[in-house]
Amino acid sequence: MGLMLFPGDADVASPDVSWSYTGFGMFREWLAGTEGFVLAEMDGFGGDRDWSGVSTALEPLLNHPDDDGPDLTPAQCAAMLPRLEALLDHRLPEAGDPVLRRRMEDVSELVTVLRTCVNKNVELIFG
Repeated sequence: MGLMLFPGDADVASPDVSWSYTGFGMFREWLAGTEGFVLAEMDGFGGDRDWSGVSTALEPLLNHPDDDGPDLTPAQCAAMLPRLEALLDHRLPEAGDPVLRRRMEDVSELVTVLRTCVNKNVELIFG
């Protein structure tokens, strides 16, 4: 059992990205680290740090229940795209680092899904 993020366009041919719940947690912890904070310190993730003290375009993804809660709007998807694309542009995986290579593959797949949501003006579904 795991988590899949996909466009809410009812098109079975649309792209999706999926993780185990553990894998999604590790991906979000890594993303938070790229944004300069520790996810475990945040409210809702075991800590007491308020999200208002963090400035990141990735907050809609990072501060979201795993598979519950509201879907992300096309505007939220569009706001996250530049930051995720910047990660792809600046974080070329080293051949010897399989974890970083996997994270970058996840980012690339997520960017494809978010672009689809924006282009089709549909929500990102957590399922």
